[in-house]
Amino acid sequence: MKNVKNVKTVKTLIAVVVVMVLAASAAAALVYRRVTQPYRGFQGAEQFVDIPPGAGSRGIRERLVAGGVIRDATTFRIALWMSGEGRRLKAGEYRFDREMTPFDVIDKLARGDVYVVNVTFPEGLTVAEMSKIFESHGIGPAAAFVNAAGNAALIHELDPSTTYALPRHVEAAALVRQMVSRFERVFTPELHQAATARHLTVRQVVTLASIVEKETAKTEERPLVAGVYLNRLRVNMALQCDPTVIYALLKAGRYTGNLHREDLSLDSPYNTYRYPGLPPGPIASPGRASLDAVVHPADSDFLYFVSRNDGSHEFARTLEEHNRNVQKFQIQYFRDKRAAEAGTKRSGGSGTSGRSGR
Repeated sequence: MKNVKNVKTVKTLIAVVVVMVLAASAAAALVYRRVTQPYRGFQGAEQFVDIPPGAGSRGIRERLVAGGVIRDATTFRIALWMSGEGRRLKAGEYRFDREMTPFDVIDKLARGDVYVVNVTFPEGLTVAEMSKIFESHGIGPAAAFVNAAGNAALIHELDPSTTYALPRHVEAAALVRQMVSRFERVFTPELHQAATARHLTVRQVVTLASIVEKETAKTEERPLVAGVYLNRLRVNMALQCDPTVIYALLKAGRYTGNLHREDLSLDSPYNTYRYPGLPPGPIASPGRASLDAVVHPADSDFLYFVSRNDGSHEFARTLEEHNRNVQKFQIQYFRDKRAAEAGTKRSGGSGTSGRSGR
């Protein structure tokens, strides 16, 4: 009888063990599925989760759960333990646009695959134009960029064209500091030395380079344009630069898209028709080619240039020669153009009109 009881006891223990093993196996299988399968509860086209610096694993888990990226904190904790990546998760804002397994999420955070907005500021832009790009990418309001760049314009006017990988909500001041820092790397010791040899400060180089940037888009012409303005400065001749007047009108909120004769009398320190020498600061963000042109200008005695209306310019040494060029490339050119347009209209066609630059 005793043996029968012992057999029953053993069978009971075996049954309990089997049940426990099966339960453990089922639990393990459930956990395995959860850590290896994408979370089906992911909602929406995209979710952003911000992991602040110094956030512990608990804080990270809570933010991922709140963002709907993972099912629950426990599953993620197990996956994190299994991965061995607990100390390698990086701070930053992360974008999730699909269902992911906990291991996929851990890998993303361990690699520091943070979400950035690529913003390019082309050469030759004013601060106001840059601010519109800043705002159009959803980073922040244009006014914030203008305010942050207010003093930078008097330092170096930011930097040549480049693309910045930015967080969605970067502070405008931080971006401006980054741009100024990059400019300081672009303005090499060689440029410093060449500027010093010409008795020019960094600010003067950048200011004149910004004028060159606005005057011509042709790289091969930039040393010639820079040479004209340096020659004028040397003989105390007014720069008489149209882009500086346009910049002054923009600052005053008066620019209509065309430059008129009466605009040349605008009372602004940026108006180089009215005030001698360089303007107080740059009128745009110059590129490296324009910076090089100022410190390595063409060796010429040109004092004038006028647009040929094809993107290039005609240069002159004397006012008499310049006036002939103006007659040919401006007065006669537009007279002929208007006559051609009038003839087209009389014949039933349609014409176009335009105003040349400098």
